[in-house]
Amino acid sequence: MPHSILIVEDDLTFATMLKTWLGKKGFSVDTASSNARARKQLTTQPYDLVLSDLRLPDQDGILLLSWMKEQEHNIPLIIMTGYADIQSAVQAIKHGASDYISKPVQPDELLKKINEALQNRALPTPAEIEKNTVAPKASNKSKAVPHHATVPPSNFLEGESEAARQLYNYVSLVAPTPMSVLINGASGTGKEYVAHRIHQLSKRADKPFIAIDCGSIPKELAASEFFGHIKGSFTGALNDKTGAFVEANGGTLFLDEIGNLSYEVQIQLLRALQERRIRPVGSNKEIEVDVRLVSATNENLQQAIEKGNFREDLYHRINEFTLRMPALKERQEDILLFANFFLDQANRELDRHLIGFDAAASQALQTYSWPGNLRQLKNIVKRATLLAQSNFITLAELSYELQERVMPTGQTFSLHDEAAEKKRILEALKQTGNNKSKAAILLGIDRKTLYNKLKLYNIQ
Repeated sequence: MPHSILIVEDDLTFATMLKTWLGKKGFSVDTASSNARARKQLTTQPYDLVLSDLRLPDQDGILLLSWMKEQEHNIPLIIMTGYADIQSAVQAIKHGASDYISKPVQPDELLKKINEALQNRALPTPAEIEKNTVAPKASNKSKAVPHHATVPPSNFLEGESEAARQLYNYVSLVAPTPMSVLINGASGTGKEYVAHRIHQLSKRADKPFIAIDCGSIPKELAASEFFGHIKGSFTGALNDKTGAFVEANGGTLFLDEIGNLSYEVQIQLLRALQERRIRPVGSNKEIEVDVRLVSATNENLQQAIEKGNFREDLYHRINEFTLRMPALKERQEDILLFANFFLDQANRELDRHLIGFDAAASQALQTYSWPGNLRQLKNIVKRATLLAQSNFITLAELSYELQERVMPTGQTFSLHDEAAEKKRILEALKQTGNNKSKAAILLGIDRKTLYNKLKLYNIQ
């Protein structure tokens, strides 16, 4: 079982890169961007070590340390500080910090301090062992479900933004109920994952989860897909077919893009939901069914009702509780988390070993509007993983739209320190395999400016 670390750091780029690096060293890592969020995570999830910045947006790391002692979270805490003076370091140690490390952090030194802190950690008392192994009692208080709760981390990432926390708090509230849920959101926002999550947290979790893409079903075959058919009931019905309602019996039926159903099929669906009975096409026998319905759409169904394209009575039947999926651009804090998550997936699929994103690429990812949401981000990261020439994905490997966003026309490249400027140019050329066009993109300048710089510094 890997040691778990909570990184408390408001610099999201640094926190994400640190999380990725420690993950590759075998640790299980979560992040929090403030003292308040760190407290929430420490309350709901056990950790072996906390790595906290000294200066945080709400309170400093020393106050977090004091709170941990009050709550009897007897785990080591290492303070990171850019203000590495003796006074702040001594104060942190006096308050019980295991150690401190100054920024910019040296990875080898940090790893050494983490291992030392974990080795020096006092053995747990019998009371602590019991506390950590006895299953917690059920609580009536609603809590946001952390992304590591019961879903394997390789499947999906829920995020840490306020929008994500609110969404999954609602999911945890509605999942145990029998209410029909309508998930509303743009394409690529993760609607099917939320439907799966509702099923996993419901009382039907040990029963089937059946998903139907309503947008891909031909109108004439919809009734057969939902309710099944018997052999010979229509041309092409060569065998009996079990419909989705029977397959999902006792469990959850997920209807994706439900707004694409024809009006006639909507009538049949409404009847099945109201009567809890279905009749396979060509059969004279009805079958009792018990399904929990979760639907999803990227359309405005109320407008569809006004236009006469969607039945109002069906709308109210499927919409006992609405979940709105936030667009990726509304989840600024989650963009780099997802980018690194998709990078890990791409590394496995493409047999690559990239570490992360350089500063320019990170900036581009965070400032882009992401009209295609998570699906678009995943595709762009996978493509960049394939194209990358070094250990880090650079701006050169990202799509043109992202490069354009970071590099407005007329942007210039200059540094007061000529030695540093030359060093940056050489590094860009190295990362792009001496491709000057890509190097210019990475540096945020046009090719003419780069050629002038190469001539100035006599770089071949």
